[in-house]
Parts: sequence; structure tokens; C-alpha cells
Amino acid sequence: MTVERRNNVTVTGNPQGPAVVLAHGFGCDQNMWRLTVPALANDYRVVLFDYVGSGASDLAAFSVERYGTLGGYAQDVVDVCEEFDLRNATFVGHSVSAMIGVLTAEAAPERIGALVMVAPSPRYIDDEDYRGGFSAEDIDELLASLESNYLGWSAAMAPVIMGNADRPELGEELTNSFCATDPDMAQVFARATFLSDSRTDLKGVSVPTLVLECTHDVIAPREVGAYVHQAIPGSSLVTLNATGHCPHLSAPEATNEAITAFLRSLR
Repeated sequence: MTVERRNNVTVTGNPQGPAVVLAHGFGCDQNMWRLTVPALANDYRVVLFDYVGSGASDLAAFSVERYGTLGGYAQDVVDVCEEFDLRNATFVGHSVSAMIGVLTAEAAPERIGALVMVAPSPRYIDDEDYRGGFSAEDIDELLASLESNYLGWSAAMAPVIMGNADRPELGEELTNSFCATDPDMAQVFARATFLSDSRTDLKGVSVPTLVLECTHDVIAPREVGAYVHQAIPGSSLVTLNATGHCPHLSAPEATNEAITAFLRSLR
């Protein structure tokens, strides 16, 4: 099984351009970037993929041992970069993938030359001087609900995560994406995501980094965006005119404008 097949890799855009890797978040797949790809295709070699356990990846390659931590997902990214000989690529990660990008850059610095973090959170659980947005009890309840009735949890939570209640089709799309994910694999990814703590990893980031936050996001509140920006030396923080946790779907023009402006600054 090749990495290309295992991770359902798609390469599009300008084959001579700098590489941009687009990485989806929990419960999603590469199709979530369909509104961003056209903004990049003329100038960049765009690489999309599905983490093992998501989308059209090879589910037979899934193992709890590997994918029980974010490091296993970062290894997927390293494998994709090596398979396609990507060097100095810009990694664009949504939600938990922002932290997976940090781990990838640490593991394979020759492969990742810049980071774009879309609605990132290094830790979801509040700590002494840190507000992640959830108490430990909140996360325990979230995981218990997810594990007892994944489809019901998806139907209830996806619209909340998406936000934009006046555009119910967005919440419906995220619900459908969640429901299309194997429940057992989703549970493993959820635990790896919501119980993670990547705060110490942020200080080791040495590549140009753009942090994108929304004006209101129940998963990654603005305090988190400020924390990530402050923790990464030299990073830039942009607050998008967008609400919810998926601005690449709810506000693609603003999201794409911020990403492309950052990419142009690298050239």
C-alpha cells in the first residue's frame, strides 16, 4: 500500500509552484478545502490528503497505537511529504491539524518551511493561567457522549461547532462529514484531539507562522488565538471577519485572502 493510496493524496495546481499542504481537522476530509484550492491553484502546487481513519483513506491501515496520539497523524504528514519529495512546504492546518503541523515541522524541518494555523488550539481544557474554553468535566462529558452515541453527538455538535445558525446548510455539511467517519476511529481521533496539550511545542516553532482566528468560535476562543500568537516567536495573528470554527467554509474569501497574502510574503 503506497502512501498516496493510504492517505488518498491529491496533488493539483501549478506543478512548478511552491508546495502548499492542506490538512483537515477532526471528523473532516480534504473536501473541506474545496473553496480554498481554486485560490491557490494558479501559483502553488497544492497537496491534499486524508488522515488514516478519515475520508477515503485506507481504513485497514488504522491502528489505535499509532493514531491514539497526535504524533501518529503528524507521521502521516511526514510520510506524504517524503512520498512526494516536498521541501520547504507551507502547511495549512485547520483546528487540531494546526498542532499536527507544529509536530510535523519539528519532526521533519526540511519538509515544512511555514505554517498557517486556522482556528488552532494547543489545549482545549482550561489550566491555571490558560483558558482553552472547556473544563475537564466538559471534555469528559463530550467524549462520553461521543462514545455512547456518535451519530447523535455528531448531529447535535456539528452545527454548534460550525456556528452560522442562519446558514443551516453549513452545519448540515459538517454533520454529514462527521457521520461519514467510522465511529471507532473517530473516538480515537477525538481523544487524541481533545486531551492533547501542545503548548510546550509552540515555543519551538521557528518557521514563519500565520495564526487565523474567528471573531467568535466555541472551540477555539480568541484567548486561544492570542495565546498561540504570543507563544510562537515572530508569528502573525489575523482575526477574520467570520464566526464559527470552519472559516474556510463559512467565510472562504476572507480566509483565502489571508492565506494568499501570507504566501506572497514568503516569496
